[in-house]
Amino acid sequence: MRIKVHGITIECITGDIAAQRDMDAVVNAANAWLRPGGGVAGAIHRAAGPGLERECQPLAPIEPGQAVLTEGHNLPNRFVIHCLGPVYGRDEPASRLLSACYRNALTRAEEAGVYSVAFPALSTGAFGYPIEEAARIALQTVIDATPRLDAVRHVRFVLHSEDDRELHERILTELTA
Repeated sequence: MRIKVHGITIECITGDIAAQRDMDAVVNAANAWLRPGGGVAGAIHRAAGPGLERECQPLAPIEPGQAVLTEGHNLPNRFVIHCLGPVYGRDEPASRLLSACYRNALTRAEEAGVYSVAFPALSTGAFGYPIEEAARIALQTVIDATPRLDAVRHVRFVLHSEDDRELHERILTELTA
């Protein structure tokens, strides 16, 4: 599904965040130390190679809601934007911190002149954020940012499962109706 909001394409797909060949930047669901881990961070670091971890080290640690930008290394993308989402039930206010992740990632993308950026569902894996609530926050934050985006013209949500994609599409349709 693709929809245009203020001239910005927003789409939801099922796939592998580390295999988005047509995107200028991918967003990493990072840990505070910007190290390889499981889930999205592990997939991105494995695909990018050891240079990514070396570039990340002087940028760490980051706080929940923050976003930093690095080169893409061996990924098919020019950049990786690393966001530390909130751990649900621990980092508060969780909704504001999660929204800040998406806002700050888009700010880093704008600063770098990025045309297209792919997001995973931040904080919904090991960090335990309920997927429906997280999707609503993510999509609303991106929609709210669209009037202020100049460089970024394409935002993709890359979801792990068909159920997650369908949920995101339903919420995107509701929010843009």
